[in-house]
Amino acid sequence: MTRKTLTGLLLASSILGTAGMAMAQDTTITIESWRNDDLPIWQEKLIPAFEAKNPGIKVVFAPSAPTEYNAALNAKLDAGSAGDLITCRPFDASLELYNKGHLADLADLPGMENFSDVAKSAWTTDDGVHDFCVPMASVIHGFIYNKDAFAKLGIEVPTTEAEFFAALDKIKEDGTYIPMAMGTKDLWEAATMGYQNIGPNYWKGEEGRNALIKGEQKLTDPQWVEPYATLAKWKDYLGDGFEAQSYPDSQNLFTLGRAAIYPSGSWEISVFNPQVDFEMGAFAPPVRNAGDTCYISDHNDIAIGLNSKSPNAEAAKTFLSWVASPEFATIYANALPGFFSLSSEPVKMEDPLAQEFVSWRDKCESTIRSTYQILSRGTPNLENETWVESANVINGTDTPEAAGKKLQDGLDSWYKPAN
Repeated sequence: MTRKTLTGLLLASSILGTAGMAMAQDTTITIESWRNDDLPIWQEKLIPAFEAKNPGIKVVFAPSAPTEYNAALNAKLDAGSAGDLITCRPFDASLELYNKGHLADLADLPGMENFSDVAKSAWTTDDGVHDFCVPMASVIHGFIYNKDAFAKLGIEVPTTEAEFFAALDKIKEDGTYIPMAMGTKDLWEAATMGYQNIGPNYWKGEEGRNALIKGEQKLTDPQWVEPYATLAKWKDYLGDGFEAQSYPDSQNLFTLGRAAIYPSGSWEISVFNPQVDFEMGAFAPPVRNAGDTCYISDHNDIAIGLNSKSPNAEAAKTFLSWVASPEFATIYANALPGFFSLSSEPVKMEDPLAQEFVSWRDKCESTIRSTYQILSRGTPNLENETWVESANVINGTDTPEAAGKKLQDGLDSWYKPAN
């Protein structure tokens, strides 16, 4: 064997050895999630973008069916077979995982500084000290409307409640469209699309929500009862038979062009876009009086955390810091219009309706649904009871005052504020 041949073999061996070492050093991290509808977005957009910048880390997105996720995840965590990264539902389900030691504390993770306290509130301990999931997206409440209908009837987008009811009156008087598509059969629709949509303008968003948790305000106070009085006025604009109308019925009435306004939120954008043959617009919950500060329910929906037993914690943390970055926020929010980044860094939306919703953050104060943090841990469950009372008030079977009393009595039966 010549010296030249020997050198070549040694060089080839060195190259192959280096390649083998590089391959051996690749770390694969697995993501648990209930969002199996997101699989193409992860495989085609998110994972390639991350891996391009982090060539030593491979990512596998391994979702479960939404209805099976909680049980499957808990079984895997107990058995020590769960993935490195855990997609987090908001509030108590994830808090329980943290309290059991399944989720790591991420308060010091690089990138967490990109999120406000409100953005992190669904994945923070009650004392506000420990953050255990990186916020990914929220949904924003508001009203979607048929722009063609508004143009035909000469209606301007309402910004105050007086303008809102004047628009409803005009639509009703014309008779071409049902003024608003919402039913009370499913109960939750009345609370989510109704009470939690308009309520923050009454109880001043986080100010009222936190005061309720502290016991400084009660559901019998005017700012909590008055939204029900406004909801009671909606009854005249919901069309015949709204009491038997389900959530899918409401969606169909709007997408088929039979209703002019749809009280709902941004989560409908990607559902409605392919279904409608008219232009849609959106407006924020109208303020009570011109010049009032506006408040929106910008509700935390999904986050991602670190399995505290992950054998690949450092690689997983690298991924989590990327999830906290503007690059992830831009890709995710535009791939799923209507699910908005919770980052303090603004994200430009390609979908015009999504951009309209997210623009309200610049002029309104953000809050989350009043029942979701702490106040629905006992029995009766405040969230579920709010569904019932919202429907009852709209149906006219309970007064706003009776609704407030029932809810506060139920809360008082098990909840004692920390102070």
